[in-house]
Amino acid sequence: MTLSNDPRTRRRRWKAAAACTGLLAALLTAVPAAATPDPGDGPAVGREVTRDARTRASAAIAAGETPGQDEIVHSDNIQHLTNIPKDVLPGTNSDLAFQGRYAFAGNYDGFRIFDIGNPKAPKTVAQVLCPGSQNDVSVSGNLLFLSTDSSRSDSSCNSTTQPVTEKSSWEGMKVFDISDKRNPKYVAAVETACGSHTHTLVPQRKNVYVYVSSYSPNAAYPDCQPPHDGISVIKVPRGAPEKAAVVGFPVLFPGEGPDGGGNPGGPTNPGVSKTTGCHDITVLPEKDLAAGACMGDGILFSIRDPEHPKVIDRVQDNVNFAFWHSATFSQKANKVVFTDELGGGGAATCDAATGPTRGADGIYDITGKGDKRKLVFRSYYKIPRYQAATENCVAHNGSLIPVKGKDLMVQAWYQGGVSVWDFTDSAKPREIAYFERGPLSTTTLQTGGAWSAYYYNGYIYSNDIAKGFDVLKLSDRRTDPAGRIRLGELNVQTQPDYFD
Repeated sequence: MTLSNDPRTRRRRWKAAAACTGLLAALLTAVPAAATPDPGDGPAVGREVTRDARTRASAAIAAGETPGQDEIVHSDNIQHLTNIPKDVLPGTNSDLAFQGRYAFAGNYDGFRIFDIGNPKAPKTVAQVLCPGSQNDVSVSGNLLFLSTDSSRSDSSCNSTTQPVTEKSSWEGMKVFDISDKRNPKYVAAVETACGSHTHTLVPQRKNVYVYVSSYSPNAAYPDCQPPHDGISVIKVPRGAPEKAAVVGFPVLFPGEGPDGGGNPGGPTNPGVSKTTGCHDITVLPEKDLAAGACMGDGILFSIRDPEHPKVIDRVQDNVNFAFWHSATFSQKANKVVFTDELGGGGAATCDAATGPTRGADGIYDITGKGDKRKLVFRSYYKIPRYQAATENCVAHNGSLIPVKGKDLMVQAWYQGGVSVWDFTDSAKPREIAYFERGPLSTTTLQTGGAWSAYYYNGYIYSNDIAKGFDVLKLSDRRTDPAGRIRLGELNVQTQPDYFD
């Protein structure tokens, strides 16, 4: 269904903003233990909402202000090609990575490999059951990397949940050999402090460096002690991945006291997360540059020496940002888009009460040169459509759409769907396309929607938390030139220089 020209859709604008083969291990439910931070991308759990919220959700659907339950709507310039539901892996779908004709889809119970040689009909190549939220996934050459951010009995794919207070518990990075896509082989595990919520690759010819983002230390956690004011750096030799090891823990927020020098959070800054590590990092290897989204802080840093990253600038937004979640550079690396995961991704924050600046993207210009570069705030961007009171909705993972001279981005917004937007003018961002489903429920707030939405070789791929793997085709004169760009590999957090 296409609703972009329907008068119902215009009323939903912000008033303030104009089948399977492969390796199968034992199937175990991935239940995050106490180590799973709060907020931060929790598993799908239904929660009752108030009678007033249920009434408002039903009324919004009846009035055409939001789509009906599970109804698909989109702008005229987007086509929904296909959806591949979950199969062996029942857990929460998470991040995506790409290599050649393959897409790698994370899931709290493991990961799934799709052959996307025909984007209209992806085929499952393998499903690997290896529980351990979030199972953030990335690939480089013959290696696949998987994050574990829940306390497990050991590092195997047969592990069970175990209290984080036990010294023998394990969290960290897993490494697989994917030279045979139909039969991935588990080759290494590296334990990291506070686990691995997400990770970012800095690939080199002989080695792959992995920046591990994790947070929320506690004196009662033997392997996650405060202060936790940096990131773990793992070095993985391509020729001997079994020798992968932590080679450093660079401190990004030096300071006095038990929590280091990051944002103190509340009560000093009410409603803002205290910085006790980073949530996600995006690197631009060709520029030796990285941007970190670190709970209460956004940072810009040099990775000229990948084992010893150096912070260049640091910013805070203690008015509208609650939890700095992820980062994306512009084409010329003269801007950064930071996302705010207000409510931890499990709340209904795309509504009139929250408004257009909280739970939004923050767009920052990068001014100056070298180590004197600064992040300068320019504007916010939030999807210009209200969502129902039963829909979790907030800014989440997205990627650039490579068009020379333009800054275009596709982005997931959980049950807010997928938004394509233009931030070429960093002060005046605007949406140019969208795709979304109606609420999973009109009576309970159930976590679902698009976790990641990325542009890869002419198509948009989205991993929906509950519904599965979606493929979209964007047809628009503003974005069509991107179809000429072909990549052999894409990990969005290792951002390519598309035109160099």
